[in-house]
Amino acid sequence: MIKISPSVLASDFSALGAESIRMEKSGADYLHLDVMDGRFVPNITFGAPVIKSIRNKTSLVFDVHLMIDEPLKYIEDFKKAGADIITFHAESSSPVGETVDKIVESGCKAGISIKPNTAAEVVFPYLDKLSMVLVMTVEPGFGGQSFMPETMEKIKTLRAEINRRGLDIDIQVDGGINEKTVEPAASAGANVFVAGSAVFGADDASAAISTLRSLAEKSFSF
Repeated sequence: MIKISPSVLASDFSALGAESIRMEKSGADYLHLDVMDGRFVPNITFGAPVIKSIRNKTSLVFDVHLMIDEPLKYIEDFKKAGADIITFHAESSSPVGETVDKIVESGCKAGISIKPNTAAEVVFPYLDKLSMVLVMTVEPGFGGQSFMPETMEKIKTLRAEINRRGLDIDIQVDGGINEKTVEPAASAGANVFVAGSAVFGADDASAAISTLRSLAEKSFSF
């Protein structure tokens, strides 16, 4: 199933509650929440308290992307804050298998993210426990970057392995997703699309989400 997950990184941070409500009314499936610590990536955004503060504003699935150095230490914090999906980076300093187990034990769905230069095969040992794999289509840390088409090969590799094993796992893409890039990503096998400025910056967020969904549905054939 195609899902659209608007990234609050592109929202009006002074009105996160209202922005969350706006995304739900506009037809979003998830709300993508980028947590950055200034260590794993060269940017700082927000943490669990901010997520908790908007949890009661919307029933959208909270798709929490931890771009932090030691995610294992904070799984419980983000679970308590209202996360539904917790995705962390394979390149972080926390043990990957232990972190996946901690997320699953917390009651959240587990996801692993990989940077553009990380091989898809890194996540293969953990696929049986995952609900999602996030392939970064830009270098993580800042919004508004250009889509990297070379990352599509990794999506194809992941989708082939997921299908080979008969697993039900989403492949999410994040970075430079818009009307031009959503189709090649869907054609490669992605089905969850993080869009920042393409949605939050649109004159009509509902129309933007609808267009992205329609384009992805036409291209996704897995």
